[in-house]
Amino acid sequence: MTETEISLEAVPAVADVPVEAWDACANPGAGCAAHSLNGSASSAFSAELATASLSNSKPYYNPFVSHAFFAALESSASACARTGWGPRHLLAKIDDRIVGIAPCYLKSHSQGEYVFDRGWAEAYAHAGGRYYPKLQVSVPFTPATGPRLLIRDGVDRERISAALAEGLIALCGISKASSAHVTFAREAEWKHLAEHGFLQRTDQQFHWHNHGFSSFDDFLATLNSRHRKQIKRERRDAVVAGITIHWLTGSDITEEVLDAFFAFYMETGSRKWGRPYLTRAFFSLVGESMASDVLLVMAKRNDRWIAGAINFIGSDTLFGRNWGTIEHHPFLHFEVCYYQAIDFAIQHRLQVVEAGAQGEHKIARGYLPQTTYSAHYIADRSLRRAIADYLKRERAYVAEAGRELSEAGPFRKGADETP
Repeated sequence: MTETEISLEAVPAVADVPVEAWDACANPGAGCAAHSLNGSASSAFSAELATASLSNSKPYYNPFVSHAFFAALESSASACARTGWGPRHLLAKIDDRIVGIAPCYLKSHSQGEYVFDRGWAEAYAHAGGRYYPKLQVSVPFTPATGPRLLIRDGVDRERISAALAEGLIALCGISKASSAHVTFAREAEWKHLAEHGFLQRTDQQFHWHNHGFSSFDDFLATLNSRHRKQIKRERRDAVVAGITIHWLTGSDITEEVLDAFFAFYMETGSRKWGRPYLTRAFFSLVGESMASDVLLVMAKRNDRWIAGAINFIGSDTLFGRNWGTIEHHPFLHFEVCYYQAIDFAIQHRLQVVEAGAQGEHKIARGYLPQTTYSAHYIADRSLRRAIADYLKRERAYVAEAGRELSEAGPFRKGADETP
C-alpha cells in the first residue's frame, strides 16, 4: 500500500485559507478561541479565566499563530507586500485537505523580525550576492516562541513536517530567494529543520516563571533582600503621582481605549524605531476578533489614559508585546509591563510571562534567561559555510551568557529553580 501523496501550495494571503483549516493546524484541539468571554466586565473575566486556567486538560493555545492574528496583520496593511512582507503561506495538503501550514513571507528587508541577519546581508552584498528577497517563516513583528510548522491532529506529523521543510527549500528556488528563516521556533522544530539542512541559531530572552505563587508577595519572598526592597520601592514610586492601573479585556477594549493606546504606541515607537510597524486598523481588528485573548494594562492620571501595554493571553503564557506612554513617570514602564504582568499571571495561574525581546534589566525584576531558537536555510554554499562557522561560535556565546546571567539573578539561593 502506497502512502497518500502530499501536495504543496503557496498562497498570497491568509484570507485564502479557511479559518477552520488554519486554526485546526495552528492550535489543534483548542477550537477557534482560547477563552470564553461574553462581553463581560474585567472582574467577571478574571474569575472565569482563573477557573479555566486550573484545568490541566486545557489544550495548548498560542494566540499569535491563530488565523485571526495573521488576518489582522494582513488586512490592516501592517504585513503586506508594500511594507516588505509579501505573504507566501505554504500549505501541505492530502486529498485537498490542509494538514500543515508554514506561515511564510517573502521579505525585501530584515525589519520587524528580532532575529538579526543584516550583517549576513551586507557580507553577501559585498561578495557580489543578492540577499533579498528572502523567505521568513514567522509571525510578523512578534518575537514570541511558538509553533512554526503548523500541523493538525490525526496525521503523520513527522512526514508533514518533512514535507514543509523541503517545501520551504523548493519555495526558495521558485521565489528566487537567497534563504529561508524560521524564527522563534520551538526547540523540537529547530532540531527537525536541522535534519533538512537548516542552520541552527540561538538567542535569549527573559521570561518569568510561576512556581505556584498565590500572590505577588509570595513571588517577592523568593528574592534576596536587596531586590525585594527595590521592587517594592519601584512599585510604590510608579504610582505616586495619582496614577491608577487598570486591566482591560473583552468588551472593556473600546475604540476610545484603542485610540489612546495607539497614541502611546506611536509616541514611544517613533522615538525608539523611527516608524512603528503596526497600523491603527490592526488594533481595531484584534479588538474585534480577539478581545478575549487581549489584556491591556492601562495607566490613568487625572481621569486621562497616559500609558499602556498590550499583552496576549495563551493557554499557559502571558505574552507582553507593545508599550507606550505620553507622560514620563519613574518606574511606570516596569510597573505596567513587568509587575502587572506577573500579578496577572499569578492571579490567573498562568505559568510563564514572556516580556518580549532583549532587556537584561528584566533580570532584576525576576525574569530569567530563556533560550530562543531559529533555523536558517542558505542557498549559496559559500555564504552557508561562513554563516555556519559564525553560528557555531554564537551558540557557545549565548549558552555561556545565559549561564552567567542566571547566576546573577535576584533570587535567594535555592529559590531560583526554573522548569
